[in-house]
Amino acid sequence: MRYVNAQDIFPAQLLELIQQHCDGVYLYIPRKQGEKRPWGEGTHSKELTRARNREMLREHLAGMSAAQLAERYFLTEKSVRRILRAQAEYSGK
Repeated sequence: MRYVNAQDIFPAQLLELIQQHCDGVYLYIPRKQGEKRPWGEGTHSKELTRARNREMLREHLAGMSAAQLAERYFLTEKSVRRILRAQAEYSGK
């Protein structure tokens, strides 16, 4: 999500009405109920995270410790253990 200058998208009258309620603040305008997209839908984030997590499990099964994986993937050991536990449950190992 990126910021957009309200002056660039709202008509002057609407902008003045908005400024009566929140002048000079950052304002989040949520999507319409039917327009919401799940996390990662617009990017490949989900697929990349799944692939990384599968690779972490493979490396762990090959002998890498949680501490080594944490350093390699820039995560905390607690996060690595959580990922490994979830991957092991998912893969039935």
